[in-house]
Amino acid sequence: MDQLRDLGPDFVWGVATSAYQIEGAVAEDGRAPSIWDTFCRVPGAVDNGDTGDVACDHYHRWPEDVALMRTLGVPAYRFSIAWPRVLPDGAGRVNAAGLDFYDRLVDGLLAAGIRPFATLYHWDLPQVLQDRGGWPARATAEALGELGGVVAGRLGDRVADWFTVNEPLCCAWIGHLEGRMAPGERDLARAVSASHHLLLGHGLAAHALRAAASAPVRVGAVLNLSPCEPATADPRDLAAARRADGHTNRWWLDPLHGRGYPEDMVEVYRVQPPVRDGDLELIATPTDHLGVNYYFREVLADDPDGPVPHARAVPVSGATRTAMGWEVHPGGLEQLLRRVHREYGAVRVYVTENGSAWPDERGDDGRIEDTGRMSYLEDHLVAAARAAASGVPLAGYFVWSLLDNFEWAYGYDKRFGLVHVDYATQARTIKASGHRYAEIIRAHRAVAAVPDHAA
Repeated sequence: MDQLRDLGPDFVWGVATSAYQIEGAVAEDGRAPSIWDTFCRVPGAVDNGDTGDVACDHYHRWPEDVALMRTLGVPAYRFSIAWPRVLPDGAGRVNAAGLDFYDRLVDGLLAAGIRPFATLYHWDLPQVLQDRGGWPARATAEALGELGGVVAGRLGDRVADWFTVNEPLCCAWIGHLEGRMAPGERDLARAVSASHHLLLGHGLAAHALRAAASAPVRVGAVLNLSPCEPATADPRDLAAARRADGHTNRWWLDPLHGRGYPEDMVEVYRVQPPVRDGDLELIATPTDHLGVNYYFREVLADDPDGPVPHARAVPVSGATRTAMGWEVHPGGLEQLLRRVHREYGAVRVYVTENGSAWPDERGDDGRIEDTGRMSYLEDHLVAAARAAASGVPLAGYFVWSLLDNFEWAYGYDKRFGLVHVDYATQARTIKASGHRYAEIIRAHRAVAAVPDHAA
């Protein structure tokens, strides 16, 4: 992969996880229920009736998982803080045992030479806050700011890299509009309110993280973005793709970058976000980096009778698809990275999630030759390198995911990990893709160490 040189000598290689998907121990050491603990008990909400009760048992096995990262030679780890583990009441009372867990994890990472990247909110809202109104209520944004202060007060001397919210689109649109994720609502007005308060929570948390940390910190948000392309040249499909782009991308990118909410989408929703004086300035708080999660593009046709944004996804003929049914389209990653730099002036960008699920099968020799994941990884890294070569300030890449894990409403059937997890025994096995990622990291280090004039 000759393109690795374009990633630069300081490029950060990492893997990513999230608390609810791997930790388990949902009722241990003072942790309170989250909205996902509740949602998993709704009949039919999660495939196979799966829950995150045990997941990968990372809460108890984290030293083993840190050792796996060290074996892979991964220099960075993006993880999330379980809000109900730290603030079981959502705000106020601090659960010391919860903070102690992340204290141990961070120390373990640093001892292994692994740079921690912490995400404050990755969807596990304390159920008690949901009972008080959830994300459609302004108080939830304020509580996220409080969480940021509490966590940075303990970890901010050692964790320099922070993300405030992960994929607010999923929380607002999929959780409150489509009902396919926690809390399982289908209400456009509440979804729009949730979207605003998630972004407001980002701004409040960014300020709190910087104020509470005892050392300088770098802060940003993580968005899941998708190129939105028209299925045909028909003006109706062109307009549908524009609406989908507003729903998926601009609704989040614009306010974060000081442009406010896109007026065309306010007209589509026919709902005004509950903006108060000063909110947009808080949301547009200057940040140090932007996290981009990329999985697939959207090809869209007009669907005037369908739900907002009145655009219907059209399958791409002949496309390779993952076990999730998502088209493999590496060019979309390059397109998005170029866009956030060109249109929004992003000064430091991380690919904070990129990965794929495949029907992994163990061979007779015990190995897992996940060739689909290896090809996906290599092709998307080439696309990222092309973006970097074009001038995008790409600072790092995090594979989703380190471990097979609880994949939200899909339960445990969909496996994204570089490491296979046998959920019955919790045995971990590095897949061929994990070994390949380790080779790529080593190769980049070797290339980056060679001066350009010697290449």
